[in-house]
Amino acid sequence: MHEMSIATAVVEQVAAAAADAGAHSVQQVRLEVGELSGVVPDALAFSFELARAETALEDAELVAETVAGRARCEDCGAEWPTGMPPKLWCPSCSASSVRLLSGRELRIVSVRWTEEPEPVRVLEEC
Repeated sequence: MHEMSIATAVVEQVAAAAADAGAHSVQQVRLEVGELSGVVPDALAFSFELARAETALEDAELVAETVAGRARCEDCGAEWPTGMPPKLWCPSCSASSVRLLSGRELRIVSVRWTEEPEPVRVLEEC
């Protein structure tokens, strides 16, 4: 299952970014996952649960947003949703010179972490 290696890479990258920012706890990770990327959302969510254990992401929520596949015909300029399995010929002119516009994405869109509060300094009474 390649979703585990993806989840592990996401956890490592986000944990490093959080550490660089001085954050100790990540609340949420938002991903864009293209419907043509070959990633199974449920498998990714399960893998994320395992990969985040004992890291700054231990309590983090994973929000995976699906990006629909879209294509454009290079001959006539028509655009259409590719669907799954992808329809890679033009529905307008039947040409096969097609360019994918979206659907292969797999990226971290945003991360929300908790800023650690400043330590409270207690002044000694004189």
